[in-house]
Amino acid sequence: MKSMSIRGVDDQLVALLKDKAAASNKSVNQLVLEALQKFVGLDKKKIFTNEYHDLDHLFGKWAKDEYTLIQEKIDSERQIDPELWQ
Repeated sequence: MKSMSIRGVDDQLVALLKDKAAASNKSVNQLVLEALQKFVGLDKKKIFTNEYHDLDHLFGKWAKDEYTLIQEKIDSERQIDPELWQ
């Protein structure tokens, strides 16, 4: 891999890049590389990394007795039937 230096980067741009990188949980180098790749058309659409939040409103909504009932059903379904495995 080659290295590249970019001259003439002012303090405001540096601060914005650092903030954006921190917010994205990335290094500034990684953020800039991804931006350059996208700009020139080399970015690849990531598959299998989509995050879905369509069920978030259900999180933490079960009462204790509902959770117990559902967990008991799941546990019973996980039992191995010895007759089927002979």
